[in-house]
Amino acid sequence: MIKTVPTTPFKDQKPGTSGLRKKVPVFQQPNYAENFIQSIFDSLEGFQGKCLVIGGDGRYYNRDVIQKAIKMAAANGFGKVMVGKGGILSTPAASHVIRKYKAFGGIVLSASHNPGGPTEDFGIKYNIGNGGPAPEKITDAIYARTTIIDHYKIADFPDVNLDRIGRDDVGGMIVSVIDPVEDYAALMEELFDFGAIRNLISLGFRLCFDAMSAVTGPYAKDILENRLGAPTGSVRNFMPLPDFGGHHPDPNLVNCHELYEEMMSDDAPDFGAASDGDGDRNLIIGKGIYVTPSDSLAILAANANLAPGYSHGIAGIARSMPTSGAADRVAEKRGIGIYETPTGWKFFGNLLDAGLATICGEESSGTGSSHVREKDGLWAVLLWLNILAVRGESVADIVGQHWAAYGRNYYSRHDYEGVDTDAANGLIASLRDKLPTLPGTKFGDLTVSAADDFSYHDPVDKSVSNNQGIRILFEGGSRVVFRLSGTGTTGATLRVYIERYEADSTRHNIETQEALADLIVAAQSVADIRGRTGRDAPTVIT
Repeated sequence: MIKTVPTTPFKDQKPGTSGLRKKVPVFQQPNYAENFIQSIFDSLEGFQGKCLVIGGDGRYYNRDVIQKAIKMAAANGFGKVMVGKGGILSTPAASHVIRKYKAFGGIVLSASHNPGGPTEDFGIKYNIGNGGPAPEKITDAIYARTTIIDHYKIADFPDVNLDRIGRDDVGGMIVSVIDPVEDYAALMEELFDFGAIRNLISLGFRLCFDAMSAVTGPYAKDILENRLGAPTGSVRNFMPLPDFGGHHPDPNLVNCHELYEEMMSDDAPDFGAASDGDGDRNLIIGKGIYVTPSDSLAILAANANLAPGYSHGIAGIARSMPTSGAADRVAEKRGIGIYETPTGWKFFGNLLDAGLATICGEESSGTGSSHVREKDGLWAVLLWLNILAVRGESVADIVGQHWAAYGRNYYSRHDYEGVDTDAANGLIASLRDKLPTLPGTKFGDLTVSAADDFSYHDPVDKSVSNNQGIRILFEGGSRVVFRLSGTGTTGATLRVYIERYEADSTRHNIETQEALADLIVAAQSVADIRGRTGRDAPTVIT
């Protein structure tokens, strides 16, 4: 039986670049999740009888919302739902399942790298048929619908058993509970030389992977230990937990401090890595060396041809605007396209679909390729392992040789988290007002050459995205970027990106914050960060 339930709009169901994210108690309000899910369905056309993929990262409230989504999909006319066993599907695995089985789209339940638990974060986003996040025209339509919604439809049948793989006919719709790992692992075996990696490990190569009690645990356990032969225990914190075991599942040097200390020790493994809450981000650390996400993107692009899935080369590289220009050097030397986009993986989708780019990356630890339409943390780890197996060199050696060949982009991101929203917006507005007067301004030995608010003109669909971040460029190639992040649920996060390019390989051993010291001072001065936010220092430096 299908029930039509009267409801009223909520004022704060506006999806950002990564879907709707709020605290769990917000989602637990009567009709809140239902309103947003119905608004998704009301904003789509042509899905009658089609397949919908549903899964999430296993965080608190994941199973509850999956049951709601299944029943609402049946009531709204979908013919089939595919859901990961236990409600689990990493974000990249969900993208692959959508693509492989030609589903109409998918609902991904995650708040990415944000904390989980009864009072922590939850999220819902919609992915379209290419496997990627919904574009702005769809998210705008979803939001518009949330402001006027007056009812939702839901089927009345018992909860589906999410812990048993198989197919059932419920409410006139097929529900297929699938192994969340199998399809994804099979794809990785197609892309990478598992034989070469197995051989590397058999020769004594040591690796450690921290799944952070999040969704990539089952994937990494199966692939790294079972299929590639890494010793039991190489994958740590592999059981997904509703609160991520109390971890903050963002794979940065603060949250992965123990892994970092181990990799800097005398008895360090050869390779260390981590992934985040929903499996789309990665951290790469070699023995004695941390690899920044921007450098990792450039190195993976420069060496991708060593993996079978990319043996014919790559068409181009895409990076988000705040990401360092290290990948640009690779593209220039290889004679391939380089595309600078706004932050948000959906902007890469058009480039990937059009065949203009093959590898994409963001400085926020997200890297991926044309194999799916999301960033993919475990994919990046496996490509690194493939490169290490073929080259037979250490991470430090590969990074050092890359800098010698392409130069080094000293790069750091300073995050000011939980800033008062009005203060953060005021800071950005003030910078926008200053832009016309900044060229020629001196900050010590630095001279501003140009300043703007980044606008992106999509080369495929010709759409324009304005106000994507304040860029201040200095003579000699250095720059500072300011933008507000949409990934948090409390206050605002001000991100400040600082970059200096150094072509001279003899100057590559300077400590990063030292190399950027004058730019850091200039950034604090031009934005008056202390005066406007009351913050004396960043919350996190990466």
